[in-house]
Amino acid sequence: MTHGSRFEGKRIIVTGGGSGIGQAVVLRLVAEGGVVLAVDVNGAGLDETLRLAQVAAGHGGRALALSASVADEVAVKAMVANFVAAEGGLDTLVNMAGILRSSHTTETSLEAFNEILAINLGSTFLCCREALPHLEASGGSIVNAASTSAFFGHPYMSAYSASKGAIAALTYALSWEYAKRGVRVNAVAPGGIGTAMTASAAANFPEGVDMSLFMHLARGDYQFGQPEQVAGVVAMLASADGAFMSGEIVRIDGGVHA
Repeated sequence: MTHGSRFEGKRIIVTGGGSGIGQAVVLRLVAEGGVVLAVDVNGAGLDETLRLAQVAAGHGGRALALSASVADEVAVKAMVANFVAAEGGLDTLVNMAGILRSSHTTETSLEAFNEILAINLGSTFLCCREALPHLEASGGSIVNAASTSAFFGHPYMSAYSASKGAIAALTYALSWEYAKRGVRVNAVAPGGIGTAMTASAAANFPEGVDMSLFMHLARGDYQFGQPEQVAGVVAMLASADGAFMSGEIVRIDGGVHA
């Protein structure tokens, strides 16, 4: 598939860029001409992202990689500062880093609950905070990763759901705070997307329970979406095509929650 050049010359940071939806976003934005920094703790995944980006790149797009934890405040400060210094600014931040773990709520430790909050919500806050001054200067945008779990009952995922609900609320708050400062803030809310993270969560469901518990359509069995389908929506929100959108959370779930 040939893509356009909406991100030609644009400077972009994508967290969670070493796998799944984050990797697909990197590839899509590079294909459309973006200079994209893929950030992840998964070094091997980043190597694969860079390999795939060389093939996907178009309109002068290129990918860079940084192995770092975006839940670490010092690392996030350095990540943004160094990228801005090297590329001369920042136009888009895409927060896709996150983890998904499932368990009975009564069997979930506070440590495990807080770890999910730190990685999913904490990293989104830190990256937004550090990026916003630069995005204000460029008239840029943010795309966060919420989830259908933020708005619908998904059992055995209370910590994950809480983190994604908070990301949705953060998205709304920032969109208003920066409405007159020229920064758009939106989010995507994927449903079941075929990634390694989704598969690992399903594997930890209690015995006899599977993800189909809340992923069936009346018109037939549910089919998981693909990361590339989410990446296309992220690209729209971050580009000029989404110029009249801010404070929006776009559900991408194949109609399961319609």
